[in-house]
Amino acid sequence: MFDSPENDSISPALRGLLELFATDLADVKFPDVDTAVLGEAAAHVREKAEAVARAQAALDAARQVLNESQESLLQKGQRALAYAKVFAEDDAELGAKLEAIHLPRPTRKAGRSEGPQATVEPVGMAPGSEENAPRRRGRPPKVRPVAGGSLFTEGGNTPESLANAQDDAASGLPS
Repeated sequence: MFDSPENDSISPALRGLLELFATDLADVKFPDVDTAVLGEAAAHVREKAEAVARAQAALDAARQVLNESQESLLQKGQRALAYAKVFAEDDAELGAKLEAIHLPRPTRKAGRSEGPQATVEPVGMAPGSEENAPRRRGRPPKVRPVAGGSLFTEGGNTPESLANAQDDAASGLPS
């Protein structure tokens, strides 16, 4: 008889009253008000709430279709404006009229996924830190072997030994 409180369009206080009339006051009848009258009125409210929810869903769908149509028109308008500017290169008056028109940029669709995009933060890095910057494109720079080290000797080209050797080379100290 009763919907869950999260989906109910009836206030908690009225739900409590309805529950009392359904249990403790089930046999009590007041003039124009009893369990049946209250239950019928509550059912009517829930029915109207469902109608509102359906209308809201239809409105949301219609707005989505309208936004898509507006976006399509804007893209076609951008293309038409570009063509018209090329066409009007020899006509200064028409070119001035076209230059006065400033269409907004079309919004780009970020794929077909719906809902917010989650960004994954590496563990231990604060947002906005330098390590969180986008990676550079292309190949990483080559690391040249440092004199005295070998690829096949123990500890020859570890990151620490390479960094120490580069620091030594920069300061003029022998490795």
